[in-house]
Amino acid sequence: MKKKQNKWQDTFFNKAKREGYPARSIYKLKEIDQKYKLIRQGDIVLDLGCAPGSWMMYVSEKVGPKGKVFGIDIQDIKIKMGKNMKFIKADIREIIKNIEIRKFDVVLSDLAPKTTGIKITDAAKSLELAREALKIAQKTLKAKGHFVVKNFESEDTVQFINILKKYFNTVKRNSPQATRKQSREFYIICKDHKVEDHGA
Repeated sequence: MKKKQNKWQDTFFNKAKREGYPARSIYKLKEIDQKYKLIRQGDIVLDLGCAPGSWMMYVSEKVGPKGKVFGIDIQDIKIKMGKNMKFIKADIREIIKNIEIRKFDVVLSDLAPKTTGIKITDAAKSLELAREALKIAQKTLKAKGHFVVKNFESEDTVQFINILKKYFNTVKRNSPQATRKQSREFYIICKDHKVEDHGA
């Protein structure tokens, strides 16, 4: 079992290294984006929990010189910053107070808690981060904007997805191929943000 896990790790790790990305998580976002068509040229994107920077690199390439990607994390990133990239080292709950309302076309959240190995505890922490990410998406997404959030499978998953359906026209689950087979991690893809027009 250990050999199979290491082979999985080596496959994606080596591919990321060859292609110049700091982490294999790039292939999770790439698969999601190719399937659901989330990120376009010229988009302004917010990347929550962006370290070490693979998602920022991918988004930077997708949005092009007319787009912009903002990354927020409490950890440092390990990539060279492009002209259409901006990194803010901070807690998302603090920095969000100063972010302009209705600014982003897409909000991405790869936030994950420090795992304890206790499934119930880790799932609860993951859900807490997912809820924080939703608050941010609610405040900062433009009408018809898209939201991707990571979560750990738990008994509260269905309830959280039902909450998301109140705010987005399309809500789908996805487990990218680059996700570990034994992992309870999955992503929720939310398209077409419902925003009431209050003149924002």
